Amino acid sequence: MEYRTEKDTIGEIKVLQDKYWGAQTQRSKENFKIGNEKMPMEVIKAFAHLKKAAAFANNQLGKLSEAKKSVISQACDEVMEGKFNGHFPLVVWQTGSGTQSNMNVNEVVAHRANELLQEQGSEEKVHPNDDINMSQSSNDTFPTAMHVAAYEEIYKRLLPALGQLKQTLLEKEKAYMNIIKIGRTHLQDATPITLGQEISGWRAMLEKSEKMIKESTEHLLNLAIGGTAVGTGINADPTFGDKVASQIDKQTGYTFVSSDNKFHALTSHDEIVYVHGAIKGLAADLTKIANDVRWLASGPRSGIGEISIPANEPGSSIMPGKVNPTQSEALTMVAVQVFGNDAAIGFAASQGNFELNVYKPVIIYNFLQSVHLLADSMLSFDEKCVQGLEPNKEVIAENVNRSLMLVTALNPHIGYEKAAEIAKLAFNDGSTLKEAAIKTGYLTEEQYDEWINPSKMVNL
Repeated sequence: MEYRTEKDTIGEIKVLQDKYWGAQTQRSKENFKIGNEKMPMEVIKAFAHLKKAAAFANNQLGKLSEAKKSVISQACDEVMEGKFNGHFPLVVWQTGSGTQSNMNVNEVVAHRANELLQEQGSEEKVHPNDDINMSQSSNDTFPTAMHVAAYEEIYKRLLPALGQLKQTLLEKEKAYMNIIKIGRTHLQDATPITLGQEISGWRAMLEKSEKMIKESTEHLLNLAIGGTAVGTGINADPTFGDKVASQIDKQTGYTFVSSDNKFHALTSHDEIVYVHGAIKGLAADLTKIANDVRWLASGPRSGIGEISIPANEPGSSIMPGKVNPTQSEALTMVAVQVFGNDAAIGFAASQGNFELNVYKPVIIYNFLQSVHLLADSMLSFDEKCVQGLEPNKEVIAENVNRSLMLVTALNPHIGYEKAAEIAKLAFNDGSTLKEAAIKTGYLTEEQYDEWINPSKMVNL
C-alpha cells in the first residue's frame, strides 16, 4: 500500500494515498478504535449541504473567491451524490462535539476541491480549516448537520412509509366495515364491533402519530449555524448564519432558519428529544397494532383465529407446517430498539457542561437509527403482512354467537342484575345465552330475538 504524509498542528502522519481525508481524520481513525458504528452517511451528506451553503455565504460576504466557491460547491455535490462514501471512516464513538467528523468532511471536500482547481490550471489552494470551515466551528456545524439530517430523513423515509401503511389500513377498514365481530377488553369478551371499526382505530393511531411528528419537526428547522465556538459568533459575520440557512433552504426545499439563540442551539438538544418522543409514540402505536394482529391471527385452531395473515416462510425448524407472525415480531423488536434509543437520547441530551453538549454523535446516531428502522419495518409489515390480512368469517361469526356479552343489550329492558344472572346461568350450565334468558323467564323468545341483534350494537 502506498502512503502520503499529511500534516496538522500535532505533526505529521501517514495516510493511504488513495484516501481523500487528511491528518485529523487519520488521527481520529487511529485513536478511536471503538465498535463498528460509523457516523451515518445522512449526517455526512447534511454536512455537505452545509459546507456548500457556507461557501456561498462566505463568497457573498467577500471572504471567499468565486473560483474556490465553485470547486467547493462541486465537491459538496459529489459528496451528496455518494461518490466519496468510502472516505468517511470515522466511528460514532469520538469527540462528543463531532469535531473529527466535521474535519473529515472539511478534509475530503478540500482534497477534491484542490483536484478540481488543479484540473483547471489554477494556482489557488483550498484549506480545510481556512476555507471549508471558514466562519464556522464544529460546535455549530455538527448540531446544524444533525437537524438537517434528522428533518430530511423524517420526510424522505419515515413519513412516506407511515403513509403507505396508513393507506393500506384505510382500505382494509372500508372493505371490512360490515363484518361484525366480538370486541374484547382486558383480554375478555366485550360487546360487538366490526372488523372495520377495529382497524379504524389502528389507522387513526397512525394519523395522530403522523400529525404529532410533523408538528414536532418544525423545531428542527432552527439551525445552530452562526454561533461558532460558544454561541457568540466569533470569527463569523453577524449575517453569516442567516445567509447559510437561506442557502440550505434553497438547496433542500425545507425552510431552515438560523436559531435566534445560538447559546441554546449549541448546548441543548431538546428539539431532537421532543421529535424523538413523537417517534417513540409512533413505535408505541405500531407495537399495539402488531400485537393485535398476531393475537387475532393466533391459532390457527387453538387460538383466536379471526383473521389470517400471509405465510411468508416456514415458522419452525421442527414443527412442519407451522406459520408464525414474523412481521409482527420484527416490528415489535424494532419498537423495543426505538424505546431504548429514546432513553439514550434523553439522557445524552441532559449531559454536557456550560456552553456545549458533548454527546452529539450518539444522539444523532440513535435518532437516525430509529427513523430508518421504523421506516423499513413499516414498509415490511405493510407489504408482507397487512396487505394480505383477511377475515376468517366463520370463526368471527361463531365467536359472536357464542359470546355472553351480547347480554349487555338487555340492560335497558330488564336491568343490569337480571342480565348478569342470565350470563352467569349460561356460563355455568354451558347453555346458549338465548336458552338461559328464556329459562329465567325474564323475557320471551320473541323479545330476545328483537333485543339481541349484534348489527344494532355496533353503531354503524
